[in-house]
Amino acid sequence: MTLTQKIAFLGAGPMAEAIISGLINTEIIPAHHIYVQNQHNKSRLMELNKKYHIHIDPVDIGNMDIIVLAMQPKHIKEALDSIKSKLSEKQIVISVVTSVTTMFMENYLNKKTQLIRVMPNTSSMVGESATALSSGKYTSKESIALATEIFRGIGEVYQIEEKHMDLFTGIAGSAPAYFYALMEEMEKFSIQSGLPKTMVRSIIAQTVLGSAKMALAQEESFTELIQNVAAPNGPTAKGLQALQIYGGNKAIVEAVKATTERSKEMGSPFAEDSMLKLK
Repeated sequence: MTLTQKIAFLGAGPMAEAIISGLINTEIIPAHHIYVQNQHNKSRLMELNKKYHIHIDPVDIGNMDIIVLAMQPKHIKEALDSIKSKLSEKQIVISVVTSVTTMFMENYLNKKTQLIRVMPNTSSMVGESATALSSGKYTSKESIALATEIFRGIGEVYQIEEKHMDLFTGIAGSAPAYFYALMEEMEKFSIQSGLPKTMVRSIIAQTVLGSAKMALAQEESFTELIQNVAAPNGPTAKGLQALQIYGGNKAIVEAVKATTERSKEMGSPFAEDSMLKLK
């Protein structure tokens, strides 16, 4: 179903583009209802306008139904200052800003704004994002349902408690980069070993795609799925043994932990600001 709401993106980086591309490709929101504003890179706006035929600066914030905050955390206060006086309680503010809580934004805006925090990933561009969603205390059930519908157009949506958002960043928000790193190393080794470069990428990507579909379609645990592939003392078993010996399994856990901790670190100044305002 195509929605009629007007949506404005404040920020024009890769995540904003991924969402915009997904919305247009899946026809959730038409291009002529999408607006983008970017304070620090006007050439980027022209690039997006040419590519997606969306509206760019200036954006009439008061005339938007949904405002998406899609900038780096260091620019969040500047963005909130720019829209604060123009917001009404009917509008929905959706933040994809890493590590910035709804509590901080509520306190900073100091008004009953409907706030929703989401964490999509760049697979939005192909309609396969895993997106976490949590809401602020003034957000209506209808607004949550609308945001869920929007982001379901670009993948799956998982409503979680906001306290788990940093962990979600580790297992879904940042995880595509882990998989790409793994695929890149497999590609390098395969080409060095003689497989034609023209087909290696496809082989690896198709294998990852098939594995993901199996995990979603089957009820077996991951351990059981592994056992289905790895015959005792066969090639796969030797490969799994090598993963264990060279720290591959531990590296996966450490990558998730490092991402989660860094997300918490980036959010700590905003959490401190929120607590000071509550005192």
